[in-house]
Amino acid sequence: MPPPYTSKTTASELATDFAPHITSKTILTTGVSPGGLGAAFITAIARASPALLILAGRSPSKVSETAATIHKLYPDVRTRVLELDLGSLESVRRAAEEVISWTDVPVIDVLVNNAGIMAVEYGLSPEGVERHFATNHLGHFLLTNLVMGKILAAGEPRVVCVSSDGHRLGGVRWDDLNFDVSETYNKWVAYGQSKTANMLFAVSLAEKLGGRGLLAFSLHPGVIATNLGGHLDWQEDFGELKALDQAQGNKEGWAEFKFKTPDQGAATSVFAAFSPDLKGHNGAYLQDCHVADPWIETVKAWATSPVEAERLWKLSEKLIGEEFHYRQ
Repeated sequence: MPPPYTSKTTASELATDFAPHITSKTILTTGVSPGGLGAAFITAIARASPALLILAGRSPSKVSETAATIHKLYPDVRTRVLELDLGSLESVRRAAEEVISWTDVPVIDVLVNNAGIMAVEYGLSPEGVERHFATNHLGHFLLTNLVMGKILAAGEPRVVCVSSDGHRLGGVRWDDLNFDVSETYNKWVAYGQSKTANMLFAVSLAEKLGGRGLLAFSLHPGVIATNLGGHLDWQEDFGELKALDQAQGNKEGWAEFKFKTPDQGAATSVFAAFSPDLKGHNGAYLQDCHVADPWIETVKAWATSPVEAERLWKLSEKLIGEEFHYRQ
């Protein structure tokens, strides 16, 4: 029997346990700047000798720093830097075209949609979509679908969507996606909407492509002190979060934050990407290296509904101006 994994389990421990499932695979991960969760994830799995780590991020110089760290620790592990600004659909299309053009990379075994922004001030993407939704969801939605040919060419393809228990802060605002051009804007609600979208995207991928062997999962990594929240004021901004949770009746409004180390925070991503025990749970939302239990843990129905997932898929296609049809 495998050991019971918990909130204290580290990505490094799981990389050792799942080494046979990591070795020789090609993994594309978004959001891998130094100090972030993505960097912790790829540093952990590099010890298991993957064939190639594709490191995608908005700043090639920062991503190259992470690549240099990998080369120093594991000289035999190949890396490739991919410039990708998820907040711009034009940038996403360029990045996808580049990946598709790599003839020496015929498959992508695992895509980890890790990058994101959290509780930033109001703004719109170049295409006119609220920034959280554009960056955290739409960019990943487009990238994933554009490189799907290489994902499905893998023997055991997986897509991992890093979400958050912050999805509790709100479902998709179908009739006010952009917060009435800032008039109804709340940065935590906007973040929650995007995290709900991450979960629904995994549900859709499992439904549409599970018959072709694709496994897709979303997850809550935990509360980790990374550069994701470096711009926030602990007293003011997180006080607003507590107040919102209390107003909504969420238990988190009265609870203390339980922090994880980056290595612990990246553990559920490793579990989602490589655990052989998840094959019967396609589309599931994970937490602390297990399938989250909605009777015990925070799992909102609006983020797991197949109806909402299909509605989001159609809305996403409309927003990017492209449709994706898959045959089982």
